Amino acid sequence: QVQLVESGGGLVQAGGSLRLSCAASGRTFSSYAMGWFRQAPGKEREFVVAITRGGGNTYYADSVKGRFTISRDNAKNTVYLQMNSLKPEDTAVYYCAARRDYGLDPRQYEYDYWGQGTQVTVSS
Repeated sequence: QVQLVESGGGLVQAGGSLRLSCAASGRTFSSYAMGWFRQAPGKEREFVVAITRGGGNTYYADSVKGRFTISRDNAKNTVYLQMNSLKPEDTAVYYCAARRDYGLDPRQYEYDYWGQGTQVTVSS
Protein backbone atom coordinates (compact mmCIF):
# COMPACT_ATOMS: atom_id res chain seq x y z
CA GLN A 1 0.00 0.00 0.00
CA VAL A 2 1.26 3.45 -0.93
CA GLN A 3 -0.20 6.76 0.16
CA LEU A 4 0.53 9.81 -1.94
CA VAL A 5 0.22 13.42 -0.86
CA GLU A 6 0.66 16.26 -3.32
CA SER A 7 1.64 19.80 -2.39
CA GLY A 8 2.89 22.97 -4.00
CA GLY A 9 -0.13 24.05 -5.96
CA GLY A 10 -1.39 27.60 -6.00
CA LEU A 11 -2.19 30.67 -8.05
CA VAL A 12 0.40 31.98 -10.48
CA GLN A 13 0.43 34.41 -13.36
CA ALA A 14 0.94 33.24 -16.91
CA GLY A 15 4.63 32.78 -17.60
CA GLY A 16 5.36 31.94 -14.00
CA SER A 17 6.57 28.75 -12.36
CA LEU A 18 5.46 26.31 -9.71
CA ARG A 19 7.01 23.19 -8.27
CA LEU A 20 4.74 20.39 -7.21
CA SER A 21 5.80 17.68 -4.80
CA CYS A 22 4.32 14.28 -4.18
CA ALA A 23 5.39 12.54 -0.99
CA ALA A 24 4.89 8.81 -0.73
CA SER A 25 4.56 6.67 2.35
CA GLY A 26 6.16 3.29 2.71
CA ARG A 27 9.58 1.81 2.13
CA THR A 28 9.10 0.62 -1.42
CA PHE A 29 8.83 3.93 -3.26
CA SER A 30 11.67 2.98 -5.58
CA SER A 31 9.60 -0.01 -6.73
CA TYR A 32 7.06 2.27 -8.36
CA ALA A 33 7.07 4.12 -11.59
CA MET A 34 5.37 7.47 -11.06
CA GLY A 35 3.19 9.74 -13.09
CA TRP A 36 1.51 13.11 -12.97
CA PHE A 37 -1.95 13.67 -14.37
CA ARG A 38 -4.25 16.67 -14.39
CA GLN A 39 -7.93 17.44 -14.67
CA ALA A 40 -9.18 20.79 -15.84
CA PRO A 41 -12.72 21.99 -15.05
CA GLY A 42 -15.24 20.21 -17.23
CA LYS A 43 -12.62 17.97 -18.81
CA GLU A 44 -11.42 14.43 -18.35
CA ARG A 45 -8.26 13.72 -16.44
CA GLU A 46 -5.26 13.57 -18.74
CA PHE A 47 -1.70 12.34 -18.66
CA VAL A 48 1.08 14.86 -18.08
CA VAL A 49 4.34 12.99 -17.52
CA ALA A 50 5.76 9.72 -16.21
CA ILE A 51 9.11 8.65 -14.76
CA THR A 52 10.65 5.24 -14.29
CA ARG A 53 11.57 3.70 -10.96
CA GLY A 54 15.14 4.91 -10.98
CA GLY A 55 14.37 8.21 -12.67
CA GLY A 56 16.45 7.48 -15.72
CA ASN A 57 13.66 7.73 -18.24
CA THR A 58 10.74 10.08 -18.65
CA TYR A 59 7.80 10.52 -20.99
CA TYR A 60 5.97 13.83 -21.47
CA ALA A 61 2.70 14.79 -23.01
CA ASP A 62 3.27 17.04 -26.00
CA SER A 63 1.36 19.86 -24.32
CA VAL A 64 3.98 20.21 -21.57
CA LYS A 65 7.16 19.10 -23.29
CA GLY A 66 9.91 21.65 -22.88
CA ARG A 67 8.10 23.46 -20.06
CA PHE A 68 7.61 20.82 -17.36
CA THR A 69 10.25 18.63 -15.77
CA ILE A 70 9.65 15.56 -13.63
CA SER A 71 12.22 14.25 -11.19
CA ARG A 72 12.31 11.99 -8.18
CA ASP A 73 14.35 11.52 -5.04
CA ASN A 74 13.97 7.93 -3.90
CA ALA A 75 15.83 8.65 -0.66
CA LYS A 76 13.10 11.16 0.21
CA ASN A 77 10.21 9.12 -1.26
CA THR A 78 9.24 12.14 -3.31
CA VAL A 79 8.52 12.93 -6.93
CA TYR A 80 8.56 16.49 -8.22
CA LEU A 81 7.02 18.37 -11.11
CA GLN A 82 8.73 21.61 -12.03
CA MET A 83 6.39 23.69 -14.15
CA ASN A 84 7.77 26.67 -16.05
CA SER A 85 6.26 29.05 -18.59
CA LEU A 86 2.82 28.27 -17.25
CA LYS A 87 -0.21 29.02 -19.38
CA PRO A 88 -3.86 29.54 -18.41
CA GLU A 89 -4.64 26.21 -20.08
CA ASP A 90 -2.43 24.50 -17.50
CA THR A 91 -5.05 25.32 -14.87
CA ALA A 92 -6.19 22.03 -13.36
CA VAL A 93 -6.06 19.77 -10.35
CA TYR A 94 -2.78 17.89 -10.56
CA TYR A 95 -2.56 14.31 -9.32
CA CYS A 96 0.41 12.08 -8.79
CA ALA A 97 0.05 8.36 -9.24
CA ALA A 98 2.13 5.25 -8.67
CA ARG A 99 2.29 2.01 -10.59
CA ARG A 100 4.11 -1.09 -9.45
CA ASP A 101 6.01 -1.56 -12.66
CA TYR A 102 9.17 -0.31 -14.25
CA GLY A 103 7.87 1.14 -17.48
CA LEU A 104 6.46 4.45 -18.60
CA ASP A 105 2.75 4.47 -19.27
CA PRO A 106 0.27 7.28 -19.97
CA ARG A 107 -2.81 5.17 -19.30
CA GLN A 108 -4.56 6.01 -16.06
CA TYR A 109 -5.83 2.51 -15.45
CA GLU A 110 -2.25 1.26 -15.27
CA TYR A 111 -1.70 3.18 -12.03
CA ASP A 112 -2.41 1.54 -8.69
CA TYR A 113 -2.37 4.45 -6.26
CA TRP A 114 -3.43 8.08 -6.51
CA GLY A 115 -3.03 11.20 -4.44
CA GLN A 116 -5.85 13.58 -3.60
CA GLY A 117 -4.66 16.27 -5.98
CA THR A 118 -3.43 19.84 -5.71
CA GLN A 119 -4.98 22.82 -7.48
CA VAL A 120 -2.93 24.85 -9.93
CA THR A 121 -4.47 28.03 -11.26
CA VAL A 122 -2.75 30.13 -13.90
CA SER A 123 -4.14 33.62 -14.45
CA SER A 124 -3.82 35.46 -17.73
